[in-house]
Amino acid sequence: MRGLDGRGVLISGGTRGIGLATARRFLQEGSRVFVCGIDADEVEAARGDLAALGKVEGAVADVSREADVDELVGAAGAFLGDVDVLVNNAGIADKSAFLELTAAGWDRVIAVNLRGMFLLAQAVARRMRDAGRGGVIVNMASTNALGGEAEFAHYNASKGGVLQLTRTMAVELGPLGIRVNCLCPGFIDTPLNQALASPEESLAYARRHVPLERIGRPEEVAAAYAFLASDDASFIHGAALVIDGGQTAVM
Repeated sequence: MRGLDGRGVLISGGTRGIGLATARRFLQEGSRVFVCGIDADEVEAARGDLAALGKVEGAVADVSREADVDELVGAAGAFLGDVDVLVNNAGIADKSAFLELTAAGWDRVIAVNLRGMFLLAQAVARRMRDAGRGGVIVNMASTNALGGEAEFAHYNASKGGVLQLTRTMAVELGPLGIRVNCLCPGFIDTPLNQALASPEESLAYARRHVPLERIGRPEEVAAAYAFLASDDASFIHGAALVIDGGQTAVM
């Protein structure tokens, strides 16, 4: 894709699943990549897995903590020279019926999925503004931002918030030359989803709800991240790109 070679890319939640596939895709496109994750062993494993593909570094960070975000952006900037692209990908999910959902459970999902999205995007956008060269931010939303799903009130609310955050960022940051979009993946084969359902349950769900009758692959979402970050998407701004095998097209 045009315009990714040599770009400095920061990927949160970049040590597993979609984030790791995205790091691999950007390295294949010639970008320089800095990944972060919450687990030190996963960060080291990701660095080892990706090292043969290009210039990559990583760090441990909890994106819901301001101090961690400040350190992360500083470290990423030092390694990359500058952050040209933010893949704002970190997120968590768990199941809980609405009437049983605890305040602590609500707070943790909102803290990572929405507060963390805001903190990291703001820190990187400020750096982009000060550098005066613009940039690209792609946030991770979900098809759960577009419709409700039982037992995921906290997750649904967080992703709906990401969608509106993305639109507001686009309005405010566009004049600075910073393009902002978000992805809305559907049911993707990731460690997060594997922890929520067995392979048999996942396949049955896909056959019932996804017109393509299969689960999405992390690499398919990674390709969308790369496209939105590339010059091929230079006039796409404030958009939500759905990657769901047709799931949201079903009445």
